[in-house]
Order: sequence, then C-alpha cells, then structure tokens
Amino acid sequence: MAKPKVQYQCDECGATLPKWAGQCNECHAWNTLIEVVVEATSNVKSFRIRDHIAAPAEVSFLDTVDAEQSSRLTTGMAELDRAVGGGLATGSVTLIGGDPGIGKSTLLIQMLSDLGQEGVKTLYVSGEESAQQISLRGRRLDLALDKIRLLTETNLERILSVASSERPEVMVIDSIQTVYTEMLQSAPGSVAQVRESAAQLVRYAKQTNTTVLLSGHVTKDGALAGPRILEHMVDTVLYFEGDSGSRYRVIRSIKNRYGAVNELGVFAMTDKGLKEVSNPSAIFLSRHEKPVSGSVIMVTKEGTRPLLVEVQALVDTSHLGNPRRVSLGLEQNRLSMLLAVLHRHAGISTSDQDVFINVVGGIRITETAADLAILLAATSSLKNSPMPQDLIVFGEVGLAGEIRPVQNGLERLNEAVKHGFKKAIIPKSNQPKHNIEGMEVITVSRLSDAISQL
Repeated sequence: MAKPKVQYQCDECGATLPKWAGQCNECHAWNTLIEVVVEATSNVKSFRIRDHIAAPAEVSFLDTVDAEQSSRLTTGMAELDRAVGGGLATGSVTLIGGDPGIGKSTLLIQMLSDLGQEGVKTLYVSGEESAQQISLRGRRLDLALDKIRLLTETNLERILSVASSERPEVMVIDSIQTVYTEMLQSAPGSVAQVRESAAQLVRYAKQTNTTVLLSGHVTKDGALAGPRILEHMVDTVLYFEGDSGSRYRVIRSIKNRYGAVNELGVFAMTDKGLKEVSNPSAIFLSRHEKPVSGSVIMVTKEGTRPLLVEVQALVDTSHLGNPRRVSLGLEQNRLSMLLAVLHRHAGISTSDQDVFINVVGGIRITETAADLAILLAATSSLKNSPMPQDLIVFGEVGLAGEIRPVQNGLERLNEAVKHGFKKAIIPKSNQPKHNIEGMEVITVSRLSDAISQL
C-alpha cells in the first residue's frame, strides 16, 4: 500500500517543498518547514459516520436562519458552566491549557463522573496515564467509576474508530500533544501532528455533534504549546491559572464562540479534588486585623462577575543602579508607565525605590481599572501610611494624569456594599445617579485629587 503523500510548507511565506530542508528556498527563512498532508490513501481508515454527514450546504438569507441557541450540557460544576458560557455546547470543541499538575486531568475526570451520573454517555481518552493511574485517582476522589468509560490510546485513527462505534456524547482527549496520526511521519507532539490531529477531531465533532474537550500543554511563558492555529480551530479556549503551591485555581475563558469571554470559574483544590468557590471575593481579601500600609482593595470585572481583590505594594529603597519593578498578576510594563505618571502629575518619585506589586490569591488582572489601586497602594507603602480598611478603589489612569471611567461602575459599587465596604474612590464619570445606601462615594478626575483624599 502506498504511504500518505506529504510535503513541507514554509510557515513564513507558504512555499512548499517535496523534501525537508533547513532553509526555505523562497524567503530564505531557517527552520520554518513543517510537514503537511497532501492526500490520504485508502490504508488509513476513515472516521466519517455517514449517517451523520450533513447534506450539502445551500445559500440562504440570514433572516431565514433559525437563531435559537444550541443545546447545552450542564457539567454539574457551576463554576465550569459559567466559564464556558452556561454549559458545554453540543458539537463544540473546547481546549483547556495549564501548567503541569495544576489540575486539568482532575477537573476533566470529575466532570465526566458528574455527566455520567446524569445519564450522559462519555469517553475519556488518555494518552499520558495508564488505566491503573486513572483508576487510583478516581478512587482517591471518590468518583463513580462505573460511569466513566476509559480508552488508553494515542493513535488518532484508532481513537476515532472506537468513538465511531461507541458514539459518546462527550469525549475528552488528555492530551492533544500525545496524539498522532499515521498520515504524518513526524513524532507525536510536533507542530504538524498537533495541528493535523486537532483538525480531524474538530471535523469529527462537527459531523457527529459530539462535544470534544482537549487538554493541552503550555510553554514556559504560559501559552499553549504547538501551533497558534490550534486556538483558532477550536470553539472555546480555557486557561487554568493559579500557583501550584496555592489551593485556589482559576479557569479563565479567553475565547468562546458560544458565550462571553473573560469569564472566570474559581475552584479550591482539596484532597477530594476540585471544589467550587461560590463567593470568590471572600478568598481574595486578607481582612487584616489592623490597617497596613501598601494594601488597597479594588473591584475588578471578570466577564459578568465583579470580584473584590486585594492589591499589595511594597516600596523600598533600592541599592541597585536600576531599581526593580516587579508585578505579579499585573502587566509589568504598565507598572513602569504608571510610576512615571505618578512622578509627573503627583510629584511622587520612585526613581530610587524598588517597587513590588502583588495581587492576593494568584488571580491575574488584565483590565485597566486596577491603575488607580496600584498607584494608591504604592504611595501608601512609600509614605508608610495605611489606608482605611473599608475603602475600595477603581479607575483607569491616563498619561495626562486624568482618571478615566471604567465599565459597570454601579455593579462594582453594589458588590463592595455586599461585603461591608463603606467608602469608595472612583472616577468622576462613574458617579452613580442615585446615592447608594451605606456607601460614601468620592469621585475624582485627576490623580492628584485621589492622593489628596488620603
């Protein structure tokens, strides 16, 4: 039997070559040739289920298309359902990434156990762990093992053959980097193998209306390993965040074709697996016994959920030629910019100070509403002047020293009131139209005004 025909394509210019070479003949770029499949031969078993192949598409006007939402499967874990937009959409492909040992496999096997108890037919495909290892984990977590169907396999053709006969409603691949297809000669985990395997799994999910979840490795920088196109092929991308030394885990949605992005699901890692955290704001607040300098509470908006988090700053004399600027949970380049604004428009210099910023609980803040909280926390630490414990702060700081408004200001204030906060410093444009009972709202338009309030 003839082997599948392959060729090598340049990632930079798209040129194709019959054999691999270190340098592309067209653009002269080095190490950019990737193996791709030209055509599949008959010795590779097709995974198409002809009963489920859709009829040829027809052109239609958009107003005649049924706009009803696709059906969803509730996973039994409210925090996971929130992150994916209200449940797993049938026929969708979800990619879950995270550091090793963060809890991806634990979350997936717990989800399949809950779905199995609801009568959903599932299939767990493991390419990294043996059946004995998975069984030991399931017993340790006290899961219903009789509801979890397991397949230990890395060959994509055999996986799809079993799935075609079993016809699960939900299938988990753990992980996509271990799966390989016989159509390519490269090793499992290579860019070509990951891309081709994911493409065939996406095609299978759409043809059979099967919900597929892919577990993926991440690089040292925290990005998903493999080609960037992998994130474009799937419907939903979830990232598992959190320090492996901390018991709290955060699932963040960065892409979702079936719901809102930047939704958060918060879990706590216990000896019995991942447990949902229904009130995340409570775990991100330290609640010091007495006021401490350098600590500010802010309200961030993650998807549809407002969260109260504590921003801590430590400003100390530097003994280095270039003072350090370190931020955990926040963008470091933005910290340097904000410190320059603090010097220019508030007259507070940190040019001879090391500045360390940390967000308590390991959460990562991506919105600019944390700008004002960062600068007030740094000023509080520099002056060794504690701030009131019942104070919350949010607002974006511009390069001209102005305090710019943020979205959903009223929702943030209402969330703060629920947790007993009585004072708020917010942008003037976010001033509520009506007084909020139990909350003193101070509006500021300039950075100097916000610092003078303290």
